[in-house]
Amino acid sequence: MRKEDRNMNNTIINTDNLVKTYRRYKKQEGIRGSIASLLKRTYEEKVAVNHISLSVQAGEFVGLIGPNGAGKTTLIKMLTGIIAPTAGTIDVMGYYPNDLKNEFKKQYAVVMGQKSQLFFELTVNDTLRLFKEIYEISETDFQANKNYFVKLFGVEDLMDVQVRTMSLGERMKMELIVALLHNPRILFLDEPTIGLDAIAAKQIRSFLKEINEEKGTTILLTSHYIEDIKTLCRRTVVINHGTKIYDGATDELFDRYQRNKKIIVTYDSPTDYTVQQTKQVDVVMDEPYKKIYETPKENARHLFSELMAHEPKDIVVEEEEIGIVVERIYQETGIDENGGIA
Repeated sequence: MRKEDRNMNNTIINTDNLVKTYRRYKKQEGIRGSIASLLKRTYEEKVAVNHISLSVQAGEFVGLIGPNGAGKTTLIKMLTGIIAPTAGTIDVMGYYPNDLKNEFKKQYAVVMGQKSQLFFELTVNDTLRLFKEIYEISETDFQANKNYFVKLFGVEDLMDVQVRTMSLGERMKMELIVALLHNPRILFLDEPTIGLDAIAAKQIRSFLKEINEEKGTTILLTSHYIEDIKTLCRRTVVINHGTKIYDGATDELFDRYQRNKKIIVTYDSPTDYTVQQTKQVDVVMDEPYKKIYETPKENARHLFSELMAHEPKDIVVEEEEIGIVVERIYQETGIDENGGIA
């Protein structure tokens, strides 16, 4: 399917007041608690997703962020049919996901950074052949897609290598190739860069951006790394305690709620020089070879210039973590009932 055909302004994912609750068994500790539970069990209800309404257009690249336990992965599992919702309506590409129709499953892919779909004893070529048969891909399409992604990811020398011998970064590239082999309309990514070094993570982001732009693949990405979200996603949805608290432009979100920068300075030799603690500068670490400062982002350039004048070995500027940004959004006013900035 051509990119222009896929990027038509049509809704590909739609949920309305989606709810998922779990019933969890609770038991008092010890033998007495175990005996009591045989006679009467106590349960509690955990709301993982709480009345989330979401609409995604074909070709969008949407970021889903929030702290651990916010409901992001649960939402993805409902969108892919892995689990059924407790209440609300859900439509993905015209299907109810939990029906698990083969026609539906052949049109999406899932990549989870902490779970692998690869067969570790097989080579990459054999793994791709296996997935070709699973998805019933024609030989022509298989060869075309395989050649495209192998060249895109630059992994020509790894095709006859056993999966178990690969590095984490190499395996993640293979996870993406396997997921994209059948030309899915939607790609769900759950922490795809977790555990990767900076170079591998940057490569993965570059590949995902090209796939979205060139193939027109709709992508939903969950990540705790700000660079993933800011680099790839024009739109971001923030979820906390199962509730959608923001849905809008990524730039607007971080411009408003990401207020500080962390500056890490290292030296070749021990130094007594330290920027004084003020309202504009918080000294997080003060060691002879390493200093860490936190400052409002509007003051970061001034502090950076001051630190450079003392000949450091290296200076790294980091953004605030997503968890801090989400917590700030959740605690402050200014979010309207539809999840937009008021």
